Amino acid sequence: MRPHPRLTALFARLEIATLLALVVLAGALWAFVALASEIAEGDLHAFDEAILMALRTAGDPSDPIGGHGVEIAMRDLTALGGVTVITLIASVVVIYLALQRHAASAVFLAGAIIGGSLLSTVAKLAFDRPRPELVPHGVEVVTASFPSGHSMMAAVTYLTLAVMLSRNEHQFRLKVFHFAVAVLMTFLVGASRVYLGVHWPSDVLAGWALGAAWALGVAMVAQTLGRRGRIDPAEGDDA
Repeated sequence: MRPHPRLTALFARLEIATLLALVVLAGALWAFVALASEIAEGDLHAFDEAILMALRTAGDPSDPIGGHGVEIAMRDLTALGGVTVITLIASVVVIYLALQRHAASAVFLAGAIIGGSLLSTVAKLAFDRPRPELVPHGVEVVTASFPSGHSMMAAVTYLTLAVMLSRNEHQFRLKVFHFAVAVLMTFLVGASRVYLGVHWPSDVLAGWALGAAWALGVAMVAQTLGRRGRIDPAEGDDA
């Protein structure tokens, strides 16, 4: 008995999507490893320093470009990647999923974000890179520099939230909207860390790469668990 044409086409799409996801995941991990290697060898110092100083007024490293108003805005934006805001936003979405009777998805989401946080902590301890000292820090910092924890957790949290929210979204344009907002939030948090002088640009790039890899891995696991009925299936998983 030959398989139904629609079923064959569905499996073909799934295989292509899985292959693309694996390629992007491998690329993100490769980017992180490459950045870590370059930093260990000191090859990115000139790049990091040039960008950091380009965000300062010429002749005055203590004065960020754009004026005091921009500096205040950047402090507000950087909080979007902090523990307090990340925990608050993630908790709201977890509670929302639970109230929607998607308890398994809520637990999965909480575990994914906690796991990403642990990975960020381990990575910082492993590399223990000093913070930039070229310019004054715009906010208080207490941990190591590489990778940027705010940038990584922004990618982990907002991209993972986009994955989980879009799973139950019917309209494609709204799925795109979820991911567009997640990418924008992740970019703004990372950019603010460099602007405030608390991270080298390579720290932020590494945080984005590792965080995106984690979120993509979470998406693939969620897709697999959804098909197996372990968590609520996404729209189309049970077609």
